[in-house]
Amino acid sequence: MALSGLKNNIENIIFDLDGTLWNPMPMSIKAWHTALNGFDCIKNPISREDIQGILGMQHDLVGKKLFPYLSKEQQDEVMNSCYKQEVNDIKESGGVLYQGLEATLRTLGKIFDLYIVSNCQAGYIEAFFDYHGLGAYFKDFECSGNTGKSKTENVKMVIERNTLSKPIYIGDTMGDYTAAVGNGIPFVYANYGFGEVPKAEYNINTIEDLKELL
Repeated sequence: MALSGLKNNIENIIFDLDGTLWNPMPMSIKAWHTALNGFDCIKNPISREDIQGILGMQHDLVGKKLFPYLSKEQQDEVMNSCYKQEVNDIKESGGVLYQGLEATLRTLGKIFDLYIVSNCQAGYIEAFFDYHGLGAYFKDFECSGNTGKSKTENVKMVIERNTLSKPIYIGDTMGDYTAAVGNGIPFVYANYGFGEVPKAEYNINTIEDLKELL
């Protein structure tokens, strides 16, 4: 369905991050390889498919999926190292922004208040802001690394603490769709990202398509 159907029912926009605002894959693959090289307990090299398969997953559940043969303590140690390396690498070299991202945020920000809710680790969003200089476009953000909560709960938290009226959520995975439905708000599927959301009522092919909301 065309985004124009949402035009008169939006005051705020909440974004997912990975697969919605940028492509973190080159950065993540490099960071994970660097971190995992320090652990003799890892049986198999991490692949692009492995990392893509955990994008959007609540950050504290990733270790169990990728390393089921390790104890919980080992999983936590490994994942903390990978997450720390990711944040360091973002600070040093950033990631791949989707074409037209900043111009789109600048245009949308003149009309709507913008927010981010992601299932990433603590410090990840801040590093994204700092390297790419995009923090000024967003009023608030939240992530599972800060709260230990699900995306549904974190979206609710951002809505409540900012007293948001008529928000929408934009993301690329079923987890994003579930978070929007769980909060009773419209969902826009970024179909250029990493997930499949066949139930999505609204779709965009590029981040620049969001200008149709104006």
